[in-house]
Amino acid sequence: MQNRKCLPTKGTLKFVFFLCFAIQLIILSISGSSGIPVNVITNLFSLGLPREWQLYQYHVTFNPELESRRLRIALLYNHVEFLGKAKVFDGATLFLAHKLENQVTELSCETRRGDMVKITVQLTHQLFSSNPVCIQFLNLLFKKVLQKLSMYQIGRNFYSPSDPVEVPQHKLTLWPGFVVSVGHFENEVMLCADVSHKVLRSENVLEFMTNLYNNSERTRFPENCEKELVGLIVLTRYNNKTYRIDDIEWSIKPTDSFQKRDGTQISYEDYYKQQYDVVMTDLNQPMLVSQLKSRGNCSAEPRVVHLIPELCYMTGLSRHATSDFRLMRDLAQHTHLAPQQRHQRLSRLADNIQRNKDARFELENWGLQMGCQASLTGRVISPEKILMQNETCSPVNPGDWFRDLHNMKTISETHLERWLVLCSYNHTDLTHNFLNCLRRVGSPMNFHIQYPRIMPVKEGPMSFVKVLQQHVNPELQLVLCILSSNKKDCYDSVKKFLSLHQPIPSQCVHVRTLSKQGMMMSVATKIAMQIICKLGGELWAVEIPLKSLMVVGIDVSKDTLTKGNSVVGFVAITRIRCIFVSPSCISTGAINNWEKCNGHPPARIIIYRDGVGDGQLKMVMDYEVPQLLSVLDECSGGPKMTLIIVKKKCLPRFFVESNGGLRNPPVGTVIDTEATQPSWYDFFLISQLARQGTVNPTYYNVVYDDNKLSPDHMQRFTFKMCHLYYNWPGLIRVPAPCQYANKLTFLVSQSIHREPSLELANKLFYL
Repeated sequence: MQNRKCLPTKGTLKFVFFLCFAIQLIILSISGSSGIPVNVITNLFSLGLPREWQLYQYHVTFNPELESRRLRIALLYNHVEFLGKAKVFDGATLFLAHKLENQVTELSCETRRGDMVKITVQLTHQLFSSNPVCIQFLNLLFKKVLQKLSMYQIGRNFYSPSDPVEVPQHKLTLWPGFVVSVGHFENEVMLCADVSHKVLRSENVLEFMTNLYNNSERTRFPENCEKELVGLIVLTRYNNKTYRIDDIEWSIKPTDSFQKRDGTQISYEDYYKQQYDVVMTDLNQPMLVSQLKSRGNCSAEPRVVHLIPELCYMTGLSRHATSDFRLMRDLAQHTHLAPQQRHQRLSRLADNIQRNKDARFELENWGLQMGCQASLTGRVISPEKILMQNETCSPVNPGDWFRDLHNMKTISETHLERWLVLCSYNHTDLTHNFLNCLRRVGSPMNFHIQYPRIMPVKEGPMSFVKVLQQHVNPELQLVLCILSSNKKDCYDSVKKFLSLHQPIPSQCVHVRTLSKQGMMMSVATKIAMQIICKLGGELWAVEIPLKSLMVVGIDVSKDTLTKGNSVVGFVAITRIRCIFVSPSCISTGAINNWEKCNGHPPARIIIYRDGVGDGQLKMVMDYEVPQLLSVLDECSGGPKMTLIIVKKKCLPRFFVESNGGLRNPPVGTVIDTEATQPSWYDFFLISQLARQGTVNPTYYNVVYDDNKLSPDHMQRFTFKMCHLYYNWPGLIRVPAPCQYANKLTFLVSQSIHREPSLELANKLFYL
């Protein structure tokens, strides 16, 4: 057949015009327009990809077949004049920056033994920059670029051991580094980079074990040691690699021998001496066991490596360290970088890539060039007014209205008449002072408090539970426990008893909190607000024009007691009150409760789903959305559903210019163009006030929307929901239902490990 040049007809042109117009409308429909425009600088870097940039993928075979991957790579790379400088080969797949002349190319070479090997290179794919395989390749390429800067990969990030930051007062060392990710954003493929720090403890595992041995029962030392160490990540500084401790082998010592790959036997002591020039001081220490991840063949036996405790340094912070205020404050001075500092460090990364010859050539070989940090236009939503009982509050600070609430009455008038207070014998005076402050701050808030019955108890969880068993009855409204011990078992025992066996709202307060000088009234105010919520009261509200609306928050966390089990928290707002229902009746129970409170079923349901990882998005679309829709189809009224994925930890950061420098964007800043994904209905929202460091935006992905709210209304409503978390008189970074669900799952997974009694379902008992 002859090739004919076909001209488009008038009807075809009209169809193409309307198709382009429809595509433009779709693009515009997922971006808002309301608010004050603001110029925003991001941590996204342009890669200078030409429009015609492509990646060529080839499949490589060898005849005869070669088992050695290193040999396959070496033989292929001998043809450098044919392949060029820009090439990546993993032993089977070859990536090139240019296209070879032929679809199938045959090469031949000779091994050192004189054997002739035939190499067949066949083109399989011609990839554009937006292709997922191409994005994966670019991420691997930047790993090589950072390695050219003498940075080491630990986990997914890269760090510079040669530039450590010492925190000597806490025996900690910080390695500065970066986390980078190449992605396809709205208009182009860009690199997203952010600053990261690796926390290393100055003590090695052997020193930790020695201290534990001296401070614990000798007979229980192995058990305590395994409990503390198994699951932790350690760093071996002789090769800058991280390992997970899976077990402790008490019978193996450094003087024992193991078999090397060549079949010879060598002791651990001699191996580390010859390989790393390391001399051990303790030859009787046990060995740590780390199970390596199997690559390729999943059925192969797992490989294990034995590590010397003396040569392993613990990473991260222990639970005791994270509760140390001074330690976290000193650490934040180095890790919580201000916007100007963060911007300068990211700019320095781009400069180092350009100045380093090897790193720059690695990019130029593939036609890439590191650009500067991109800028885009965001929008600032106007602040919300806080509705109290008889007045409206316009906070001086839109992110924090704690001071504005003084002498303002809460929406609900709450009475606390029948309640019980438990405290140790040593803190009865402190308890009386606190109760007096609580009554003083409660009256202006419309919170009427009668003096409680006070029961002094001995220290220890069993003493508290015994008194609770004797004196708690269903007529009580609240139980307040003053805990003098910071041990978790006492708190867990109280919460478990009052959430499962005698379902009554409870409030636990630590003595250390009440002992802060000059803070008693402030602490009493915050606790009074918590108690009001736990009794079913409402503190404040914001104006929500949407009617017949039900808002849901879902979060998932892992149970610390039963490994492999997950806890699902489901919180539905019904007139701002929240309920918890079991996963088996997640939607029906909440909708029935909503109908009881409002007299009719909801017409709209907006669900904020937290706890979804990047790799779980498809699972949500394929399984969770159909399940939720099937339940809603059975409900009366057939409410329409919107499902929004909430992601608190996202890589993009945003800054605004101010007085010649950079600062955090104002509260209510929305970014829904350029930094978003081209195939999703998504946006970033900065809803919290960051007093220190750089604010972390929250990423929202609307994966299902049957309510057809406009982007402006969706973003504005999400911003409103960030005002309704009663545990903090200010804005938070996620919608309140999500934070309530998070608090609920935290209580269940950390303390009570069972579904709470449904008698508490209509109260915020988990705050």
